Amino acid sequence: MRVVVDRDRCEGNAVCVKIAPGLFVLDDDDYATVTADPVPAAHEALAAEAIAECPRAALSRND
Repeated sequence: MRVVVDRDRCEGNAVCVKIAPGLFVLDDDDYATVTADPVPAAHEALAAEAIAECPRAALSRND
């Protein structure tokens, strides 16, 4: 599984970072960045939760 960040939608709310700090960080411009590509199988549930909880729907799954 891969996660894509739509930088046009991301507001840097860091909800994804709070849910899965091992998978997401905010870059210098306060946009979410995925740290693992592809997402390790053991972390797919956290990635899916981050996608679902993103307040701007800036995260999407790309298999």
